[in-house]
Amino acid sequence: MPPPRTRGTALRQRLAELRGAGTAARALDARALAALAANPGCRRRAILDGAGVDKAALADALGAPSVFGQSQFALTRGNAFEAKVKADGGAELLRLVHERLDPGAEPPHAGTVPDLSAQGPEGRVARTALALREATEAGVWTLLDHPLLALEVAGSPAFLEPDAVVVHPDGGWTVVEIKSFPMLDGSADPAKVGAAARQSAVYVLALEEVAARLDPAPRVRHRVLLVCPKDFSNLPTASAVDVRKQRAVTVRQLTRLTRIQDIADTLPEGVCFSPELPAGELTAAVEAVPATYAPECLAACELAFHCRSRSRAQGAVTALGRSVRAELGGLGTVDDVLAAAHGEAGDPDDPAVAALRRAAALRAEALETAGPAVVAAREAVCP
Repeated sequence: MPPPRTRGTALRQRLAELRGAGTAARALDARALAALAANPGCRRRAILDGAGVDKAALADALGAPSVFGQSQFALTRGNAFEAKVKADGGAELLRLVHERLDPGAEPPHAGTVPDLSAQGPEGRVARTALALREATEAGVWTLLDHPLLALEVAGSPAFLEPDAVVVHPDGGWTVVEIKSFPMLDGSADPAKVGAAARQSAVYVLALEEVAARLDPAPRVRHRVLLVCPKDFSNLPTASAVDVRKQRAVTVRQLTRLTRIQDIADTLPEGVCFSPELPAGELTAAVEAVPATYAPECLAACELAFHCRSRSRAQGAVTALGRSVRAELGGLGTVDDVLAAAHGEAGDPDDPAVAALRRAAALRAEALETAGPAVVAAREAVCP
């Protein structure tokens, strides 16, 4: 068991102690970062992601295992398709970028694919920045295969690895996202495209930070390239996706995130989220950080089942969805809602309380009117 945390410890050391002694940090990826930005009020996810806690292992230890994530079959299929798209030095990928995003440029007859290998994540980030600068100065088509970018999130660095970044002859940078879901008749599942756009927006933000350190700053294009299999084949096709809206939303949400250090300062001494701890102690540690559960968490967070069960046990209206929660104003639990609807509590001048009482009256009136008809129908079916 790790030693108790002290207030004067540096943030990095404190996060390591929260994670558990000898436990390697789980790096934030763009998928997790997009989900974190979508629920900025959840302090629990913020501290767990900031500390690099393996939430899947944590959910297993809490007795609420997660089914969140891709199947092994989907991962294998996606890797095979990505390898096909990037074969021959990325010739097909560069052709798609030229065709969909930059048809006025010189066709990419032979692109450059720099070596981005380096020691450790910080080394890879520095090597990626150097390769981007060199490609921009060279003015030729360049494909960066799985570059590594860094983005500070709530006071903690997140390392992000897009599928590819293409540097155009004019020095502009484009994010490329390769997915294995099909594009049928030129269009794909809107929900999946939206998720890819939110993920790509995170990469665009990280690229903009790299570009800002160069003079003059290269242009980071806000239209990314989404590459998918065409129809039911394994042939790649692509579509340009404008992520300006997703980028603006992500910036706004990330700026609202409470700083990791502020959350850590509110935790009791000795709190640790190591899955190796006894179940009771681990549950108490997790419950020490408030969560903001919503049904959307089921598709984005490994702890969703645990948080859902706790939310239901407390009767929190957030379990019914964010839209319902917004309509109920200051009524935070189901008991509060029922009491307000029945006239037992609540301010009659509150619009939410007034609407609930009106709905309850209409329901009672409908049941009273339909009562005899329902009884007659039952007797006719079951005399």
